[in-house]
Amino acid sequence: MDAQKEALRRIISTLANKNEELQLFLESVDGTLSGLEEESCKVMSELGAELEQLSSALEERGAQLRDIIKEEKQRKEAELKRQQVEGKFALLSCEELLEFANQTLTVTNEEEFLTAAKQIKERVTMAPAFRLTTRPVVSENMSQFTVDFSSERAGLQRLHFLPVPRAPEIDVSSCVVRDNAVTVAWRPLVESDGGGPVERYELEYRKTERNSALRALGEACWEKICDIRETQVTVSDLKFDSQFVIVRVRARNKAAAGEFSEPVSLETRAFNFGFDATTAHAELKVHGDMVTWEPQGVKGHDARLRGKESKSSRSATPSPNKTAGSRPGRDRFAGESYTVLGDQEMSSGCHYWELRPLADWKSFSVGVAYRGSLGRFDQLGKSPGSWCLYASQWLQSSLAAKHNNRAKALDWPLPQRIGIYCDYDNGDLFFVDVDRLRLLHCFKTRFIHPLVPAFTVWCGGITVTTGRQVPSFMGNFLSASQNLSSVSQ
Repeated sequence: MDAQKEALRRIISTLANKNEELQLFLESVDGTLSGLEEESCKVMSELGAELEQLSSALEERGAQLRDIIKEEKQRKEAELKRQQVEGKFALLSCEELLEFANQTLTVTNEEEFLTAAKQIKERVTMAPAFRLTTRPVVSENMSQFTVDFSSERAGLQRLHFLPVPRAPEIDVSSCVVRDNAVTVAWRPLVESDGGGPVERYELEYRKTERNSALRALGEACWEKICDIRETQVTVSDLKFDSQFVIVRVRARNKAAAGEFSEPVSLETRAFNFGFDATTAHAELKVHGDMVTWEPQGVKGHDARLRGKESKSSRSATPSPNKTAGSRPGRDRFAGESYTVLGDQEMSSGCHYWELRPLADWKSFSVGVAYRGSLGRFDQLGKSPGSWCLYASQWLQSSLAAKHNNRAKALDWPLPQRIGIYCDYDNGDLFFVDVDRLRLLHCFKTRFIHPLVPAFTVWCGGITVTTGRQVPSFMGNFLSASQNLSSVSQ
């Protein structure tokens, strides 16, 4: 019976995969039908506009072209609708069989179970889901025509169809992934390739965790960039929160767009992390990529609001050196360590992320730490296992690098965007003023345990940007780092 159950589980897994494939197939058919309707309407509209400019000598030929377009649309539409009906029927059959198989797993009577399992095997063998071709039989592209209006009346009688351009070929060797931007280049098409002169190109891209163009259930749809006049385009300011970006391109002539090129996957791996809310001090609130300081007993931390609170309420707003109460929880930071850690470790390689303080900030620290060596009451930079950049505009402005309870004051205006670069293998930790492209400080050490990003916030808040590649400007600082002083290790 165990062998039968295992076989049934494999059947269920196969059915589930086929169910997902059918759903994606139906989405593709629906999209093709929609595109076909849009393209056919566009073709008819363009044809009508062209024919209105021609003399009566073109009327007969125009009617013929209309009939050809209608017939092609009807033929393709009929094929797609037939596939749509077959796909829906196969999906329904697959879902029913999947439900019956799941119910069979709960049968305890061996005879009933074996009978049901045998029925499922027989039905799977004949299931329409496995005999259906999960690819649209026709495309949404329509036959087009072009007219040479400068030719004479006899030339107009030789009106011919203009085929859609062939698919371009992406030049992988010329594609560049750098600074959270993707540059895609492809080889230009010429008229001898067929389809007439290309007017523009269209590019689509999609993030994915797989090195495949097939979209899995729940993954993002294609993003589009239209009206590209050159044979390359750059997509900038991307968050690299997936391992790959899949790109494809197609050409468009005066009449229609051709087929897309073969998709190309470009690796876009970067350092992504979030805040580990379980470590956050009780008076720190985590909201996505933002951390704000919200003292207990005070509705807000705006100075004007605090001024209107009662004397007892004001006493609940501690100064940076005043110990605050802590919420129960052994993993949370407490006391005057208003700290929260990142939820991803660094044990090798190079990593980069950025921090921005909110408008009402008073004090914050950003850096890295050994998670295991940082106690609940430890402050960043005051232990051997933490390194940070400290910024404050409480009473007076100050900027300092801290480690092992030693600080080095930095003579530089308070930055509005800080880049943090960590090379675990080489023991480098850099802090950069991104807006002014200034290296604020670098630590040189040897990391012996996995690191986590670490943040301290007092009065105000910060936002953190992850999914960033190591920017190219870091190369300017790496070569000069040996000449910069750092806190003694």
